[in-house]
Amino acid sequence: MEMTDIIVVGGGSAGAAMTGRLAEAGLAVTLIEAGRTDRHMRSRVPALTSAIVQNPDFDWCYQVEPDPSLGGRADIWPAGKLLGGGSALNGMMFIRGHRWDYDQWAAMGADGWDYASVLPYFRRMEDNERGADAWRGTGGPIAVSEGRARYPITDQWVAAAQQAGIARSTDLNGETAEGVDYVQVSQRKGTRCSAARGYLHERRGGKAPTILLEAQLLRLLIEDKRAVGIVYRQDGVEKTLRARHGVVLSAGAMNTPRLLMLSGIGPADHLADMGIEVVRDLPGVGRNLQDHVGTHVVNEVDGATLNSDAQGLRGAWQVLRYALAKRGALTTAIGHAQAFVKSRAGLPAPNLQISFAAFAFDFDERGRLMLRKNPSVSTLVGLMRPSHRGRITLRSADPLAPPVIAHRQLDSELDIEQIVEGIGIARDILRQSSIAAHVKTELRPGAAFTDAAQLRDYVKMASIPLYHPVGTARIGHRDDPAAVVDADLRVIGVDGLWVADASVMPSLPAGNTNATAIMIGDKGADHVLKSLRRNTQQAA
Repeated sequence: MEMTDIIVVGGGSAGAAMTGRLAEAGLAVTLIEAGRTDRHMRSRVPALTSAIVQNPDFDWCYQVEPDPSLGGRADIWPAGKLLGGGSALNGMMFIRGHRWDYDQWAAMGADGWDYASVLPYFRRMEDNERGADAWRGTGGPIAVSEGRARYPITDQWVAAAQQAGIARSTDLNGETAEGVDYVQVSQRKGTRCSAARGYLHERRGGKAPTILLEAQLLRLLIEDKRAVGIVYRQDGVEKTLRARHGVVLSAGAMNTPRLLMLSGIGPADHLADMGIEVVRDLPGVGRNLQDHVGTHVVNEVDGATLNSDAQGLRGAWQVLRYALAKRGALTTAIGHAQAFVKSRAGLPAPNLQISFAAFAFDFDERGRLMLRKNPSVSTLVGLMRPSHRGRITLRSADPLAPPVIAHRQLDSELDIEQIVEGIGIARDILRQSSIAAHVKTELRPGAAFTDAAQLRDYVKMASIPLYHPVGTARIGHRDDPAAVVDADLRVIGVDGLWVADASVMPSLPAGNTNATAIMIGDKGADHVLKSLRRNTQQAA
Protein backbone atom coordinates (compact mmCIF):
# COMPACT_ATOMS: atom_id res chain seq x y z
CA MET A 1 0.00 0.00 0.00
CA GLU A 2 1.46 3.35 -1.06
CA MET A 3 1.82 5.89 1.76
CA THR A 4 2.64 9.60 1.99
CA ASP A 5 2.45 12.22 4.73
CA ILE A 6 -0.34 14.27 3.18
CA ILE A 7 -2.28 14.31 -0.08
CA VAL A 8 -3.36 17.47 -1.89
CA VAL A 9 -6.15 16.91 -4.40
CA GLY A 10 -6.05 19.51 -7.17
CA GLY A 11 -3.01 21.38 -8.43
CA GLY A 12 -4.78 24.64 -9.24
CA SER A 13 -4.23 28.11 -7.83
CA ALA A 14 -4.75 27.18 -4.17
CA GLY A 15 -3.59 23.57 -4.46
CA ALA A 16 -0.22 24.48 -5.94
CA ALA A 17 0.33 27.05 -3.19
CA MET A 18 -0.74 24.55 -0.51
CA THR A 19 1.57 21.86 -1.93
CA GLY A 20 4.54 24.19 -2.20
CA ARG A 21 4.24 25.47 1.37
CA LEU A 22 3.68 22.03 2.93
CA ALA A 23 6.66 20.62 1.03
CA GLU A 24 8.72 23.63 2.11
CA ALA A 25 7.85 22.70 5.71
CA GLY A 26 9.42 19.26 5.18
CA LEU A 27 6.34 17.09 4.68
CA ALA A 28 6.19 14.32 2.09
CA VAL A 29 3.39 15.70 -0.08
CA THR A 30 1.68 13.94 -2.97
CA LEU A 31 -0.28 16.22 -5.28
CA ILE A 32 -2.79 14.63 -7.62
CA GLU A 33 -4.05 16.66 -10.55
CA ALA A 34 -6.61 15.42 -13.06
CA GLY A 35 -5.27 17.68 -15.81
CA ARG A 36 -2.09 17.81 -17.84
CA THR A 37 1.19 19.65 -17.38
CA ASP A 38 1.15 23.43 -17.68
CA ARG A 39 4.52 23.47 -19.44
CA HIS A 40 2.95 24.48 -22.72
CA MET A 41 3.44 27.55 -24.88
CA ARG A 42 -0.30 28.28 -24.95
CA SER A 43 -0.29 28.68 -21.20
CA ARG A 44 3.02 30.53 -20.88
CA VAL A 45 2.43 33.15 -23.64
CA PRO A 46 -0.17 35.54 -22.16
CA ALA A 47 -2.03 36.46 -25.35
CA LEU A 48 -2.71 32.80 -26.13
CA THR A 49 -5.26 32.57 -23.30
CA SER A 50 -8.05 32.58 -25.88
CA ALA A 51 -6.52 29.44 -27.42
CA ILE A 52 -6.88 27.40 -24.23
CA VAL A 53 -10.11 28.68 -22.63
CA GLN A 54 -12.99 26.49 -23.86
CA ASN A 55 -10.44 24.17 -25.41
CA PRO A 56 -11.16 20.72 -23.90
CA ASP A 57 -7.48 19.82 -23.96
CA PHE A 58 -6.85 22.51 -21.31
CA ASP A 59 -10.29 23.38 -19.91
CA TRP A 60 -12.96 21.23 -18.22
CA CYS A 61 -15.63 23.35 -19.98
CA TYR A 62 -18.35 22.86 -17.36
CA GLN A 63 -21.86 23.15 -18.81
CA VAL A 64 -24.14 25.24 -16.61
CA GLU A 65 -27.87 24.60 -16.42
CA PRO A 66 -30.08 26.96 -18.49
CA ASP A 67 -30.34 30.29 -16.69
CA PRO A 68 -33.87 31.79 -16.63
CA SER A 69 -32.45 35.19 -15.73
CA LEU A 70 -30.52 35.18 -19.04
CA GLY A 71 -33.43 34.02 -21.16
CA GLY A 72 -32.61 30.35 -20.68
CA ARG A 73 -29.05 30.64 -21.94
CA ALA A 74 -26.77 27.80 -20.83
CA ASP A 75 -23.23 29.11 -20.40
CA ILE A 76 -20.00 27.16 -20.27
CA TRP A 77 -17.79 27.92 -17.27
CA PRO A 78 -14.08 27.30 -17.66
CA ALA A 79 -11.88 25.46 -15.16
CA GLY A 80 -8.22 24.73 -15.70
CA LYS A 81 -7.54 21.19 -16.89
CA LEU A 82 -3.84 21.56 -16.25
CA LEU A 83 -1.42 22.09 -13.40
CA GLY A 84 -1.92 25.60 -12.05
CA GLY A 85 -5.67 25.42 -12.69
CA GLY A 86 -7.26 28.80 -13.24
CA SER A 87 -3.94 30.59 -12.82
CA ALA A 88 -2.64 28.71 -15.89
CA LEU A 89 -5.43 29.89 -18.23
CA ASN A 90 -6.98 33.03 -16.73
CA GLY A 91 -6.70 36.66 -17.86
CA MET A 92 -3.84 37.31 -15.37
CA MET A 93 -5.32 40.43 -13.75
CA PHE A 94 -3.85 40.51 -10.23
CA ILE A 95 -6.21 42.15 -7.77
CA ARG A 96 -6.77 41.33 -4.11
CA GLY A 97 -10.15 42.84 -3.34
CA HIS A 98 -11.17 45.45 -0.82
CA ARG A 99 -10.36 45.49 2.90
CA TRP A 100 -14.11 45.43 3.60
CA ASP A 101 -14.49 42.08 1.82
CA TYR A 102 -12.25 40.24 4.27
CA ASP A 103 -13.59 42.00 7.34
CA GLN A 104 -17.01 40.89 6.12
CA TRP A 105 -15.75 37.30 5.97
CA ALA A 106 -14.81 37.52 9.63
CA ALA A 107 -18.23 38.98 10.45
CA MET A 108 -19.78 35.94 8.73
CA GLY A 109 -17.87 33.51 10.94
CA ALA A 110 -14.49 33.20 9.21
CA ASP A 111 -12.45 34.04 12.29
CA GLY A 112 -8.86 34.94 11.44
CA TRP A 113 -9.68 35.76 7.80
CA ASP A 114 -10.20 39.49 8.28
CA TYR A 115 -8.08 41.93 6.26
CA ALA A 116 -5.39 42.34 8.92
CA SER A 117 -5.03 38.53 9.09
CA VAL A 118 -4.84 37.85 5.34
CA LEU A 119 -2.59 40.82 4.48
CA PRO A 120 0.66 39.12 5.64
CA TYR A 121 -0.07 36.22 3.28
CA PHE A 122 -0.80 38.48 0.33
CA ARG A 123 2.57 40.11 1.03
CA ARG A 124 4.32 36.74 1.50
CA MET A 125 3.04 35.27 -1.75
CA GLU A 126 4.03 38.06 -4.12
CA ASP A 127 7.12 39.40 -5.82
CA ASN A 128 5.82 42.85 -6.71
CA GLU A 129 7.57 44.84 -9.40
CA ARG A 130 6.57 48.07 -7.63
CA GLY A 131 8.55 47.06 -4.55
CA ALA A 132 7.62 46.27 -0.97
CA ASP A 133 5.82 48.46 1.54
CA ALA A 134 3.34 47.97 4.36
CA TRP A 135 0.84 46.43 1.91
CA ARG A 136 2.96 44.82 -0.81
CA GLY A 137 5.64 42.14 -0.81
CA THR A 138 8.71 41.10 -2.77
CA GLY A 139 10.56 37.81 -3.05
CA GLY A 140 7.46 35.60 -3.02
CA PRO A 141 6.49 32.89 -5.52
CA ILE A 142 3.98 34.92 -7.57
CA ALA A 143 5.47 37.62 -9.78
CA VAL A 144 3.24 40.71 -9.96
CA SER A 145 4.26 43.01 -12.78
CA GLU A 146 3.23 46.06 -14.74
CA GLY A 147 1.55 45.30 -18.05
CA ARG A 148 3.90 45.23 -21.03
CA ALA A 149 1.17 45.80 -23.63
CA ARG A 150 0.85 49.58 -23.32
CA TYR A 151 -1.20 51.77 -25.67
CA PRO A 152 -1.70 55.55 -25.54
CA ILE A 153 -5.48 55.01 -25.51
CA THR A 154 -5.11 53.33 -22.08
CA ASP A 155 -3.28 56.36 -20.68
CA GLN A 156 -6.03 58.56 -22.11
CA TRP A 157 -8.70 56.41 -20.44
CA VAL A 158 -6.99 56.66 -17.04
CA ALA A 159 -6.81 60.46 -17.42
CA ALA A 160 -10.47 60.54 -18.53
CA ALA A 161 -11.55 58.50 -15.50
CA GLN A 162 -10.00 61.14 -13.28
CA GLN A 163 -11.75 63.88 -15.26
CA ALA A 164 -15.00 61.99 -14.61
CA GLY A 165 -14.42 62.32 -10.88
CA ILE A 166 -12.79 58.97 -10.09
CA ALA A 167 -9.82 59.41 -7.79
CA ARG A 168 -6.42 58.11 -8.88
CA SER A 169 -5.22 55.23 -6.72
CA THR A 170 -1.48 54.75 -6.67
CA ASP A 171 -2.04 51.05 -5.99
CA LEU A 172 -5.40 49.27 -6.01
CA ASN A 173 -3.73 46.36 -4.18
CA GLY A 174 -2.29 48.70 -1.58
CA GLU A 175 -3.63 51.23 0.88
CA THR A 176 -6.47 52.50 -1.35
CA ALA A 177 -8.50 49.79 -3.11
CA GLU A 178 -10.86 52.32 -4.65
CA GLY A 179 -10.28 54.58 -7.65
CA VAL A 180 -8.51 54.12 -11.00
CA ASP A 181 -5.12 52.55 -11.72
CA TYR A 182 -3.33 50.46 -14.29
CA VAL A 183 -3.81 46.70 -14.08
CA GLN A 184 -1.03 44.65 -12.58
CA VAL A 185 -0.56 41.16 -13.97
CA SER A 186 0.58 37.73 -12.79
CA GLN A 187 3.59 37.63 -15.08
CA ARG A 188 7.34 37.37 -14.79
CA LYS A 189 9.22 39.21 -17.55
CA GLY A 190 6.32 38.96 -19.98
CA THR A 191 5.41 35.30 -19.40
CA ARG A 192 2.59 33.94 -17.26
CA CYS A 193 3.44 33.27 -13.63
CA SER A 194 0.90 30.65 -12.58
CA ALA A 195 0.71 29.21 -9.08
CA ALA A 196 2.28 26.03 -10.44
CA ARG A 197 5.23 27.96 -11.81
CA GLY A 198 5.74 30.00 -8.64
CA TYR A 199 5.15 27.35 -5.98
CA LEU A 200 6.16 24.14 -7.75
CA HIS A 201 8.46 24.62 -10.75
CA GLU A 202 10.48 27.44 -9.17
CA ARG A 203 10.07 26.37 -5.55
CA ARG A 204 12.87 26.96 -3.07
CA GLY A 205 13.98 24.46 -0.45
CA GLY A 206 12.06 21.80 1.40
CA LYS A 207 11.15 18.37 0.17
CA ALA A 208 10.23 17.92 -3.49
CA PRO A 209 6.54 16.98 -3.72
CA THR A 210 5.39 13.99 -5.74
CA ILE A 211 3.14 15.26 -8.54
CA LEU A 212 0.76 12.84 -10.27
CA LEU A 213 -0.77 14.29 -13.45
CA GLU A 214 -3.84 13.08 -15.33
CA ALA A 215 -4.89 11.35 -12.11
CA GLN A 216 -8.64 11.54 -11.50
CA LEU A 217 -9.91 11.30 -7.92
CA LEU A 218 -12.73 8.79 -7.58
CA ARG A 219 -13.41 9.14 -3.85
CA LEU A 220 -11.86 9.89 -0.51
CA LEU A 221 -11.03 7.00 1.80
CA ILE A 222 -12.76 7.70 5.11
CA GLU A 223 -12.47 5.37 8.08
CA ASP A 224 -14.11 6.11 11.45
CA LYS A 225 -14.94 9.67 10.37
CA ARG A 226 -11.30 10.30 9.37
CA ALA A 227 -9.85 10.84 5.89
CA VAL A 228 -6.98 8.39 5.50
CA GLY A 229 -6.36 8.44 1.76
CA ILE A 230 -7.84 8.46 -1.71
CA VAL A 231 -8.88 6.20 -4.54
CA TYR A 232 -7.95 7.57 -7.96
CA ARG A 233 -7.64 6.51 -11.59
CA GLN A 234 -4.52 7.02 -13.68
CA ASP A 235 -3.64 5.43 -17.02
CA GLY A 236 -6.89 3.49 -16.84
CA VAL A 237 -5.90 1.83 -13.56
CA GLU A 238 -7.67 2.32 -10.22
CA LYS A 239 -5.15 2.99 -7.46
CA THR A 240 -5.18 3.65 -3.71
CA LEU A 241 -2.94 6.07 -1.83
CA ARG A 242 -2.98 6.46 1.95
CA ALA A 243 -1.78 9.44 3.98
CA ARG A 244 -0.41 9.57 7.53
CA HIS A 245 -1.88 12.99 8.29
CA GLY A 246 -4.83 13.36 5.92
CA VAL A 247 -6.07 14.96 2.73
CA VAL A 248 -6.46 18.53 1.51
CA LEU A 249 -9.13 19.13 -1.14
CA SER A 250 -8.18 21.98 -3.47
CA ALA A 251 -10.23 21.05 -6.51
CA GLY A 252 -12.04 24.39 -6.95
CA ALA A 253 -15.47 25.80 -6.25
CA MET A 254 -17.18 23.53 -8.78
CA ASN A 255 -15.28 20.30 -8.21
CA THR A 256 -14.54 20.30 -4.48
CA PRO A 257 -18.22 20.01 -3.47
CA ARG A 258 -18.70 17.27 -6.08
CA LEU A 259 -15.82 15.25 -4.62
CA LEU A 260 -17.06 15.77 -1.06
CA MET A 261 -20.52 14.52 -2.00
CA LEU A 262 -19.16 11.52 -3.91
CA SER A 263 -17.36 10.61 -0.69
CA GLY A 264 -20.52 10.83 1.42
CA ILE A 265 -20.04 14.35 2.80
CA GLY A 266 -22.86 16.73 2.00
CA PRO A 267 -26.65 17.17 2.23
CA ALA A 268 -27.99 13.83 3.47
CA ASP A 269 -31.19 14.00 1.41
CA HIS A 270 -29.31 14.62 -1.84
CA LEU A 271 -26.76 11.88 -1.10
CA ALA A 272 -29.60 9.45 -0.40
CA ASP A 273 -31.20 10.38 -3.74
CA MET A 274 -27.88 9.55 -5.43
CA GLY A 275 -27.57 6.23 -3.58
CA ILE A 276 -24.47 7.35 -1.69
CA GLU A 277 -23.92 6.33 1.92
CA VAL A 278 -23.86 9.36 4.21
CA VAL A 279 -20.59 9.80 6.11
CA ARG A 280 -21.35 13.32 7.36
CA ASP A 281 -24.52 15.33 6.81
CA LEU A 282 -23.29 18.81 5.85
CA PRO A 283 -26.13 20.74 4.19
CA GLY A 284 -23.81 23.58 3.13
CA VAL A 285 -21.81 21.49 0.66
CA GLY A 286 -22.56 22.81 -2.82
CA ARG A 287 -24.64 25.74 -1.55
CA ASN A 288 -23.76 29.44 -1.54
CA LEU A 289 -22.43 29.45 -5.15
CA GLN A 290 -21.57 32.98 -6.27
CA ASP A 291 -20.05 34.54 -9.37
CA HIS A 292 -19.44 38.05 -10.62
CA VAL A 293 -21.53 39.15 -13.58
CA GLY A 294 -21.04 41.96 -16.07
CA THR A 295 -21.38 43.31 -19.58
CA HIS A 296 -19.28 45.25 -22.07
CA VAL A 297 -19.34 48.68 -23.61
CA VAL A 298 -17.45 48.42 -26.91
CA ASN A 299 -16.18 51.37 -28.94
CA GLU A 300 -14.35 51.80 -32.21
CA VAL A 301 -11.45 54.25 -31.88
CA ASP A 302 -8.71 55.80 -33.95
CA GLY A 303 -5.07 55.04 -33.25
CA ALA A 304 -3.39 51.77 -32.36
CA THR A 305 -4.96 49.04 -30.26
CA LEU A 306 -4.25 45.36 -29.96
CA ASN A 307 -6.78 44.78 -32.77
CA SER A 308 -4.66 46.67 -35.27
CA ASP A 309 -1.45 45.14 -33.89
CA ALA A 310 -2.74 41.66 -34.66
CA GLN A 311 -3.05 42.37 -38.40
CA GLY A 312 -0.53 41.72 -41.20
CA LEU A 313 2.98 43.08 -40.83
CA ARG A 314 2.14 44.67 -37.49
CA GLY A 315 1.21 41.23 -36.23
CA ALA A 316 4.48 39.76 -37.46
CA TRP A 317 6.37 42.57 -35.73
CA GLN A 318 4.57 41.81 -32.45
CA VAL A 319 5.64 38.16 -32.66
CA LEU A 320 9.24 39.23 -33.22
CA ARG A 321 9.01 41.79 -30.42
CA TYR A 322 7.81 39.15 -28.01
CA ALA A 323 10.51 36.71 -29.06
CA LEU A 324 13.25 39.32 -28.58
CA ALA A 325 12.07 41.33 -25.59
CA LYS A 326 8.93 39.69 -24.13
CA ARG A 327 7.00 42.92 -24.68
CA GLY A 328 4.07 44.09 -26.75
CA ALA A 329 0.71 42.65 -27.74
CA LEU A 330 1.56 39.03 -26.93
CA THR A 331 2.00 39.94 -23.26
CA THR A 332 -1.55 41.28 -22.96
CA ALA A 333 -3.76 40.47 -20.01
CA ILE A 334 -7.55 40.58 -20.25
CA GLY A 335 -7.54 44.18 -18.97
CA HIS A 336 -5.12 47.11 -19.07
CA ALA A 337 -6.59 49.61 -16.59
CA GLN A 338 -9.44 49.48 -14.10
CA ALA A 339 -11.47 51.46 -11.63
CA PHE A 340 -13.33 50.34 -8.54
CA VAL A 341 -16.23 52.68 -7.92
CA LYS A 342 -19.45 53.12 -5.98
CA SER A 343 -22.39 53.78 -8.26
CA ARG A 344 -24.63 55.01 -5.44
CA ALA A 345 -24.32 56.58 -2.03
CA GLY A 346 -24.19 54.71 1.26
CA LEU A 347 -22.19 51.68 0.14
CA PRO A 348 -19.41 50.40 2.43
CA ALA A 349 -17.14 49.49 -0.50
CA PRO A 350 -17.11 49.78 -4.32
CA ASN A 351 -19.88 47.78 -5.96
CA LEU A 352 -18.53 47.96 -9.53
CA GLN A 353 -15.32 47.09 -11.33
CA ILE A 354 -14.87 49.11 -14.53
CA SER A 355 -12.15 47.34 -16.50
CA PHE A 356 -10.69 48.85 -19.68
CA ALA A 357 -8.89 46.93 -22.44
CA ALA A 358 -7.28 48.30 -25.58
CA PHE A 359 -8.91 45.61 -27.70
CA ALA A 360 -12.37 44.19 -28.41
CA PHE A 361 -13.85 40.93 -29.65
CA ASP A 362 -16.63 39.96 -32.01
CA PHE A 363 -18.18 36.54 -32.52
CA ASP A 364 -17.70 34.44 -35.64
CA GLU A 365 -20.45 32.44 -37.34
CA ARG A 366 -19.89 29.56 -34.89
CA GLY A 367 -20.18 31.79 -31.83
CA ARG A 368 -16.45 31.80 -31.08
CA LEU A 369 -14.61 34.90 -29.93
CA MET A 370 -12.42 36.60 -32.50
CA LEU A 371 -10.54 39.89 -32.39
CA ARG A 372 -12.23 42.72 -34.28
CA LYS A 373 -10.28 43.87 -37.31
CA ASN A 374 -10.68 47.60 -36.67
CA PRO A 375 -9.04 49.44 -33.74
CA SER A 376 -11.43 49.05 -30.81
CA VAL A 377 -11.61 49.18 -27.03
CA SER A 378 -13.86 47.49 -24.52
CA THR A 379 -14.98 48.47 -21.05
CA LEU A 380 -16.24 45.68 -18.82
CA VAL A 381 -18.78 46.71 -16.21
CA GLY A 382 -18.65 44.05 -13.50
CA LEU A 383 -21.03 43.77 -10.54
CA MET A 384 -19.00 42.89 -7.47
CA ARG A 385 -21.72 41.75 -5.06
CA PRO A 386 -24.54 40.03 -6.96
CA SER A 387 -27.49 38.89 -4.89
CA HIS A 388 -28.04 35.31 -6.09
CA ARG A 389 -26.70 32.16 -4.43
CA GLY A 390 -26.66 29.12 -6.67
CA ARG A 391 -26.02 25.46 -6.01
CA ILE A 392 -23.85 22.58 -7.16
CA THR A 393 -25.21 19.04 -6.94
CA LEU A 394 -24.31 15.62 -8.25
CA ARG A 395 -25.56 14.42 -11.61
CA SER A 396 -25.17 10.82 -10.46
CA ALA A 397 -22.96 8.65 -8.28
CA ASP A 398 -20.62 8.20 -11.24
CA PRO A 399 -17.29 9.73 -10.11
CA LEU A 400 -16.51 10.82 -13.68
CA ALA A 401 -19.81 12.65 -14.26
CA PRO A 402 -19.61 16.46 -14.23
CA PRO A 403 -21.54 18.36 -11.55
CA VAL A 404 -24.92 20.02 -11.99
CA ILE A 405 -24.36 23.79 -11.78
CA ALA A 406 -27.52 25.80 -11.19
CA HIS A 407 -27.07 29.56 -10.95
CA ARG A 408 -28.93 32.73 -11.87
CA GLN A 409 -26.54 35.47 -12.97
CA LEU A 410 -29.15 38.24 -12.80
CA ASP A 411 -31.49 37.36 -10.00
CA SER A 412 -32.83 40.78 -9.06
CA GLU A 413 -33.71 44.14 -10.52
CA LEU A 414 -31.23 45.69 -8.10
CA ASP A 415 -28.39 43.76 -9.74
CA ILE A 416 -29.52 44.90 -13.20
CA GLU A 417 -29.87 48.51 -12.07
CA GLN A 418 -26.32 48.57 -10.71
CA ILE A 419 -24.89 47.31 -14.00
CA VAL A 420 -26.93 49.96 -15.85
CA GLU A 421 -25.40 52.56 -13.53
CA GLY A 422 -21.98 51.17 -14.41
CA ILE A 423 -22.69 51.53 -18.13
CA GLY A 424 -23.44 55.18 -17.43
CA ILE A 425 -20.09 55.57 -15.65
CA ALA A 426 -18.23 53.84 -18.50
CA ARG A 427 -19.87 56.11 -21.06
CA ASP A 428 -19.15 59.20 -18.96
CA ILE A 429 -15.44 58.34 -18.91
CA LEU A 430 -15.39 58.02 -22.69
CA ARG A 431 -17.01 61.45 -23.06
CA GLN A 432 -14.18 63.24 -21.24
CA SER A 433 -11.80 65.46 -23.19
CA SER A 434 -8.75 63.25 -22.59
CA ILE A 435 -10.22 60.48 -24.75
CA ALA A 436 -13.39 61.69 -26.50
CA ALA A 437 -11.63 62.86 -29.67
CA HIS A 438 -10.32 59.32 -30.22
CA VAL A 439 -13.71 57.58 -29.83
CA LYS A 440 -15.39 57.10 -33.23
CA THR A 441 -18.55 55.19 -32.36
CA GLU A 442 -20.17 52.97 -29.74
CA LEU A 443 -20.71 49.47 -31.08
CA ARG A 444 -22.27 47.94 -27.94
CA PRO A 445 -24.78 48.68 -26.52
CA GLY A 446 -24.93 51.32 -29.29
CA ALA A 447 -26.06 54.93 -29.45
CA ALA A 448 -29.71 53.87 -29.79
CA PHE A 449 -29.70 52.48 -26.23
CA THR A 450 -30.34 55.61 -24.21
CA ASP A 451 -33.12 55.23 -21.66
CA ALA A 452 -33.05 53.02 -18.57
CA ALA A 453 -35.55 50.47 -19.90
CA GLN A 454 -33.48 49.88 -23.05
CA LEU A 455 -30.32 49.50 -21.03
CA ARG A 456 -31.97 47.05 -18.65
CA ASP A 457 -32.96 44.95 -21.66
CA TYR A 458 -29.40 45.15 -22.96
CA VAL A 459 -28.01 44.00 -19.62
CA LYS A 460 -30.39 41.02 -19.58
CA MET A 461 -29.38 40.10 -23.12
CA ALA A 462 -25.63 40.75 -23.04
CA SER A 463 -24.48 40.02 -19.49
CA ILE A 464 -21.94 37.27 -19.05
CA PRO A 465 -20.48 35.34 -16.11
CA LEU A 466 -17.01 36.56 -15.17
CA TYR A 467 -15.89 33.03 -14.26
CA HIS A 468 -15.14 33.71 -10.59
CA PRO A 469 -17.14 30.93 -8.87
CA VAL A 470 -16.72 30.78 -5.09
CA GLY A 471 -18.45 29.82 -1.88
CA THR A 472 -19.58 26.21 -2.21
CA ALA A 473 -17.81 24.91 0.94
CA ARG A 474 -17.67 28.06 2.97
CA ILE A 475 -15.83 28.84 6.19
CA GLY A 476 -17.97 29.33 9.29
CA HIS A 477 -18.40 28.50 12.92
CA ARG A 478 -18.67 24.79 13.62
CA ASP A 479 -22.25 25.22 14.90
CA ASP A 480 -23.34 27.06 11.73
CA PRO A 481 -25.46 24.62 9.67
CA ALA A 482 -24.41 26.36 6.45
CA ALA A 483 -20.67 26.09 7.15
CA VAL A 484 -18.58 23.29 5.64
CA VAL A 485 -15.14 24.08 7.08
CA ASP A 486 -14.05 25.83 10.25
CA ALA A 487 -11.62 28.73 10.44
CA ASP A 488 -8.68 26.28 10.16
CA LEU A 489 -10.23 24.89 6.93
CA ARG A 490 -11.00 21.55 8.62
CA VAL A 491 -14.11 19.86 7.24
CA ILE A 492 -16.61 19.91 10.08
CA GLY A 493 -17.14 16.43 11.51
CA VAL A 494 -14.42 14.67 9.50
CA ASP A 495 -10.89 14.48 10.90
CA GLY A 496 -7.84 14.67 8.68
CA LEU A 497 -9.67 16.51 5.91
CA TRP A 498 -9.24 20.13 4.87
CA VAL A 499 -10.53 22.29 2.02
CA ALA A 500 -8.41 25.11 0.62
CA ASP A 501 -9.62 26.81 -2.54
CA ALA A 502 -12.17 29.38 -3.71
CA SER A 503 -15.02 27.21 -2.40
CA VAL A 504 -14.26 28.27 1.20
CA MET A 505 -14.87 31.99 0.54
CA PRO A 506 -18.01 33.06 2.41
CA SER A 507 -18.61 35.82 -0.15
CA LEU A 508 -17.06 37.25 -3.28
CA PRO A 509 -14.20 39.72 -2.94
CA ALA A 510 -14.19 42.68 -5.31
CA GLY A 511 -12.37 42.07 -8.59
CA ASN A 512 -10.76 39.02 -10.13
CA THR A 513 -10.54 36.20 -7.58
CA ASN A 514 -7.33 34.40 -8.53
CA ALA A 515 -5.02 36.26 -6.15
CA THR A 516 -7.42 35.51 -3.31
CA ALA A 517 -7.53 31.81 -4.21
CA ILE A 518 -3.73 31.62 -4.15
CA MET A 519 -3.68 33.42 -0.80
CA ILE A 520 -6.10 30.81 0.60
CA GLY A 521 -3.70 28.03 -0.41
CA ASP A 522 -0.70 29.85 1.03
CA LYS A 523 -2.38 30.79 4.31
CA GLY A 524 -4.21 27.48 4.43
CA ALA A 525 -0.91 25.61 4.60
CA ASP A 526 -0.20 27.31 7.93
CA HIS A 527 -3.61 26.19 9.21
CA VAL A 528 -2.91 22.60 8.17
CA LEU A 529 0.49 22.71 9.87
CA LYS A 530 -1.12 24.16 13.00
CA SER A 531 -3.61 21.27 13.04
CA LEU A 532 -0.79 18.73 12.68
CA ARG A 533 1.14 20.31 15.55
CA ARG A 534 -2.00 20.25 17.67
CA ASN A 535 -2.52 16.56 16.87
CA THR A 536 1.09 15.77 17.79
CA GLN A 537 0.75 17.58 21.13
CA GLN A 538 -2.49 15.77 21.93
CA ALA A 539 -0.93 12.40 21.07
CA ALA A 540 2.00 13.16 23.38
